[in-house]
Amino acid sequence: MQCPVCGGECVRDVEEIVGMVPAVFSPCGECRAAPLDKAAPLPQNYEPAAPCSCGRRFIDDVFAAIYLVLREEGAIAGTEPLRAAGTPVVHPGFALAAPPFLPDRSLVLLSPYPDRRAAERIVREVPEVRGVVRTGRAVPGLGRDGPAAHELLSGCDVQANIFPTSIGEVVVYKELSRTHIEFPRPFNPKIRAVEREIGRQAPHTFVDACCGAGTLGIAAALAGVPEVVFCDAHGPATFWTAVNIQANRGSLLVDEVAIHAERERVPEVRDEPVLIAEAWGDQHLLVYHGDLARLPPLLERPERSLAALDIFGKEDPDACGGVLSAWRGAGGGKAFIP
Repeated sequence: MQCPVCGGECVRDVEEIVGMVPAVFSPCGECRAAPLDKAAPLPQNYEPAAPCSCGRRFIDDVFAAIYLVLREEGAIAGTEPLRAAGTPVVHPGFALAAPPFLPDRSLVLLSPYPDRRAAERIVREVPEVRGVVRTGRAVPGLGRDGPAAHELLSGCDVQANIFPTSIGEVVVYKELSRTHIEFPRPFNPKIRAVEREIGRQAPHTFVDACCGAGTLGIAAALAGVPEVVFCDAHGPATFWTAVNIQANRGSLLVDEVAIHAERERVPEVRDEPVLIAEAWGDQHLLVYHGDLARLPPLLERPERSLAALDIFGKEDPDACGGVLSAWRGAGGGKAFIP
C-alpha cells in the first residue's frame, strides 16, 4: 500500500519484509568496518568511509557523516560524544547479532539537535538516512499528561519492526514521531504471555485493549483466535494498527481489509469507541479508537473473551489491580496484564 506519510513504497507486505532478513544488513566480502569510540567526539579531520560497491556502509561511518552535518550546521558544538548525535532506528528492525551495514534509506535518526535545514541536509547528503525526527522530552503516544509527539523534520519516519511468535513473524509499522517505540528482541515476553493465555483459555474473542500499533492482537490472530478486537484511545496508534492488519493479511485468515479512517482525520484522542477498520474472512478483526473502559458493551460475546491490558505503569500493583477490576466490572470478561 502507499505510505500514508510520504506516498512512497515504505509499507510492504509481511512476506517481503521478512524475506529481507538477515541479508539486508549483512556485509559483502568487500565491506569494511572501522568501529569508532561512541563516548568521544568525532575527530576534527575524520573522513567517513564512502558506501561499499554493494551499496552498504558500516553504521559508525553513517553516524559520523550525520555528526559532521550537525557540526557544520551549528546544531552541535563538536565537543559532544558521537553517540549524543541521536538514536539510530534501523528499517526494518529486528534482533541484530552484530552492528549493521546499512543500505540506502534504512535508518531514521531521532535527535534533539537538528533544525529543519540540518535535517534536510542529512537526508539529502547521507543516503542511508530515510528520515530525521527532532525529539522532545515527552514519549510519543498518550500519557498521563495527554497526547505527545516528536516532529518529523525531513524525509519519512515510517519504520517496520519484525516480532517473532511461535507461529511466524508479525511485522509492525509505526510512525516514529507519533507512536511509542518498542525494539524487537529474540524473545518477546508479552507475545509469549498472550500465546500462553490463549492456550489456557481458548477464547472466541481476544481483545488487545491498549493495542498501540497492534502487535499483541495480530499475534493473537496469528495464533488462530476467531475474533480479535483492537482498541486504543490514541488515534495514531489505532490508524497504524489498521495499516498493520493490512500488511500482515497474508498470514491471517482474512479475505478483505477495510480502513474507514484517513491518517490526517483521526483525532489524537477519543473517548467513545468508534470503529475505524475491519477485516473479515474465516477470522473477524475490528479496530476501535476510544477509551478501553467503554469498550465492553461493544463485545458480542464477553463471556468468551480474553483481554490483554498492556498498560503503562504496570510496575505499580495497585494500578494493575484497578485496571483489571474496572474492566471486569464493566462486563469485559477475563483479562490479564502481559
